[in-house]
Amino acid sequence: MKDWLNRFFKLEENQTTVRVEMLGGVTTFMTMSYIIFFQPAVLSAAGMDWGAVMVATCLSAALATLLMGLLARYPIALAPAVGHNVFFAVVVCGTMGYSWQVALGAVFISGSVFILLSLLGAWDRLVAGVPDSLKHAIAVGIGLLIAFVGLQYAGLVVAEPTVLVQIGDLTSKPVVMALFGVALTAVLMALKVRGAILIGILATAALGIPLGVVQYQGILAAPPSIAPTLFKLDILGALQTGLVTVIFVFFFLDLFDTVGTLIGVSSQAGFLKDGKLPRSNQAMFSDAVGTVGGALLGTSTVTSYVESATGISQGARTGLANMFTSFLFLVALFFSPLAAMVGGEYAYSVTSLVGGESVTRQLLLRPVIAPPLIIVGFLMMKSVRHIQWDDLTEGIPAFLAIIFMPLTLSITEGIAFGFVSYSLLKLVTGKGRQVHWLIYVFSVLFIIKYIIS
Repeated sequence: MKDWLNRFFKLEENQTTVRVEMLGGVTTFMTMSYIIFFQPAVLSAAGMDWGAVMVATCLSAALATLLMGLLARYPIALAPAVGHNVFFAVVVCGTMGYSWQVALGAVFISGSVFILLSLLGAWDRLVAGVPDSLKHAIAVGIGLLIAFVGLQYAGLVVAEPTVLVQIGDLTSKPVVMALFGVALTAVLMALKVRGAILIGILATAALGIPLGVVQYQGILAAPPSIAPTLFKLDILGALQTGLVTVIFVFFFLDLFDTVGTLIGVSSQAGFLKDGKLPRSNQAMFSDAVGTVGGALLGTSTVTSYVESATGISQGARTGLANMFTSFLFLVALFFSPLAAMVGGEYAYSVTSLVGGESVTRQLLLRPVIAPPLIIVGFLMMKSVRHIQWDDLTEGIPAFLAIIFMPLTLSITEGIAFGFVSYSLLKLVTGKGRQVHWLIYVFSVLFIIKYIIS
């Protein structure tokens, strides 16, 4: 068995072992396990059954992650996308008034188009067409986005009405936990201890129990029924109700979140070869099948997760890591109380002055998974040295891509400003021929999107 794993996943060629891949897969799962509980909380606002969505989330994540590991052989895990679920529940079902069944139909159609393009082999050209400076900028931008989310989860950065953000309460329990986790993980990494991030997660969770931040919720629980959402999508309804724009937006978001994540994470891990990502079509196909499968099961768009960078930072280099991550998503169906202890939220109240009056707001923090996100942000910053800063037609677009990702909490927005500014600057400086035609196409599409949105 060990020899087969070595041959299939090319462990020796990638200078890794089964143990290292297992460690990376477990670490990735630990940092993205919050989606198991976050996803049903969001989609239940659209009238969907909480338990059924949780099961659909675990199953779709396990399926897509397994396919990514077997077909593309990358340690990049997938699950329902944060942000896409909000668009699904709040905009499509809430503001626009469509039923969640019709919205699932729209997700199914967008995923089907994704599969078709993957089978046609379109993605290799797209990834190859992205200039190197933007590839590295996307990696850095994603790193800053991850770190910013981690700082928010820790309570280290909180909202402030006049200047948007400010430092949190450094004496609060969740902040103390997060600082402990960051410090411990950083020390272990500096000492070159294997599994530093995973050890940091477990130690932070253990500290949270006596502090009352992490609540012991048991270990085993029977999986909820998936019947309320299974095969309940309305494909014909999505075609008949004029949801062309919604389908396009679902496709658009999935496309650029996935491309951005693949490029960013692959750049960090060294998977890119001469600016190209080998087996990118298989990676996109895995993503697309996950989206279609998720719609059938009862959840919104599935996409590649930037949290995979945590597993990669622990040494994962092959799809074998995804086998462990996929398995843990299935295990989570039965151990949901235990998984909730790591990915669960902690309610914390913060008071600030607004117009001379004290205003108290409640924050929902995740101090256990905050430290690895902050550390991974640091690790992904290393790509910044590969950007050609002296060439303004390369440096300015890279800067815009980097800065917009964390400040808008969107990979897609960063890519949009990077693509459009890159196309513009190359054109006005007489270097338009250096730009791949696909970059021009998507730049125009981004501009149209902003005009009509």
